[in-house]
Amino acid sequence: MTGKTAPPATEPAPATPKKEPVPTPKEEPAPAPAAEEPPAPEHPPATEQPTAPADKPAPVPTAEVTPAPEEGPPAPPAEPQAPAPEPKPEKPKAEPPSSPLSLAVEEVSENSVTLTWKAPEQTGHSGLDGYVVEICKDGSTDWTAANKEPFLSTRYTIQDLSSGDKIHVRVKALSASGASVPATLEQPVLIREILQLPRIRMPRHLRQTYVRHVGDAVNMMIPFQGKPQPEVIWTKGNQPLDTSRINIRNTQKDTIFYIREAQRGDSGKYELTVRINGAEDKATLDIRVIEPPAPPQNLKLVDVWGFNVALEWSPPVDNGNSEIKGYVVQKSDKKSGKWFTVLERCTRTSCTISDLIIGNTYSFRVFAENACGLSEKPAITSGVAHIKKTKTAYQPEKIPQRDMMEPPKFTQPLTDRTTTRGYSTHLFCCVRGFPQPKIIWMKNQMEIREDPKYIAMIEQGVCSLEIRKPSPFDGGIYTCKAVNPLGEASVDCKLDVKVPQ
Repeated sequence: MTGKTAPPATEPAPATPKKEPVPTPKEEPAPAPAAEEPPAPEHPPATEQPTAPADKPAPVPTAEVTPAPEEGPPAPPAEPQAPAPEPKPEKPKAEPPSSPLSLAVEEVSENSVTLTWKAPEQTGHSGLDGYVVEICKDGSTDWTAANKEPFLSTRYTIQDLSSGDKIHVRVKALSASGASVPATLEQPVLIREILQLPRIRMPRHLRQTYVRHVGDAVNMMIPFQGKPQPEVIWTKGNQPLDTSRINIRNTQKDTIFYIREAQRGDSGKYELTVRINGAEDKATLDIRVIEPPAPPQNLKLVDVWGFNVALEWSPPVDNGNSEIKGYVVQKSDKKSGKWFTVLERCTRTSCTISDLIIGNTYSFRVFAENACGLSEKPAITSGVAHIKKTKTAYQPEKIPQRDMMEPPKFTQPLTDRTTTRGYSTHLFCCVRGFPQPKIIWMKNQMEIREDPKYIAMIEQGVCSLEIRKPSPFDGGIYTCKAVNPLGEASVDCKLDVKVPQ
């Protein structure tokens, strides 16, 4: 610090002229301003101490350091302070777009190849400017652009190629931020005419999950087309097939997939690819090998009451690689020892069995069922259910006896009637009473006895008296009397017999 403060020591002249214009001779050192330029940027913080030299101009070093930035070269020191806003790196550098997706060969002819791809996932803030297609002959490392200017289409045909050449192809996405990592075809493309594009003709029954049982043979033939002869590739999980278990035989028009005895491990998705010079078609075959499930677990007799039994259990540990469709519940009577199905396809893990026979002892078992069938073994209850006889005594309801005795009473009286001589007529009335009353008919207070002219009847309490072909002599007052041990009652009416004129 002392070496750099020495040059400013000659600068008291420029500092003093501000307050004391007398020391003019000290202004002679002309090199002072030139010497100020290096220290000024090196000691800009000295501007924080102007108060001390203002009071004491004697300490030359400190007084000179403070005014130097204030008076002589204030403009130049302002420029070194500009680095303060250096956090310009706030603007992150724009990243180039990501690689194009799904680059594939659509068509190949004897002098061209058509490519297709999908736009990249990330295009950047500035967006895509287009794509560049580059080619390189097999065995060379020189990549050349097939298109002169970028384009935005995701399909491009490379023209003017030589028949028989093998070329590698890649595509880059371009933006203002730069070029993406290229998307490259895995295999070189042989430039020759494809008379028929590869196509897999998957049978309808193989488009869904193909289900077989453990131990069954798997034999599938899948036809395809394409000229010239396409290349057939089978994979499972992007890995080659296990040829010790799976046999593949290819012909010009189909491929045969064969497994002698299927196992659970053969289940999965198999990918079939048919390829001709980069052009390809793919199909997926989903195989599921199933077997009967394991038996249910923890079968318990939860409760026994009356004629009913409640059971509970847990699903099997192994479902046989197929969804459990339900459970079959069976019962066995200790006397017969035979099993009878009481519930089929029970979808819950609990049930109630009713209508059991009193006095019998029952055991129960449960099978699990999937698409392959019932489990080989059932789950059997450890205990038995004994349906006990219940002692119940029937007590008829006590109904108080009612006194039915009633003296005779007419509910419908006799009515006066008029009739014509020679025409039979009837007299009606209704009576009730218990015991059933005796009915006595009278004419003019005289009891009518056995007289064929009169017919007396009683039915359901309705009393009737028929007078057959009456004459004027038969007119008068008719009385119906009802008599039983509790009393008697009577009703009257008048009968007129007219002679026709």
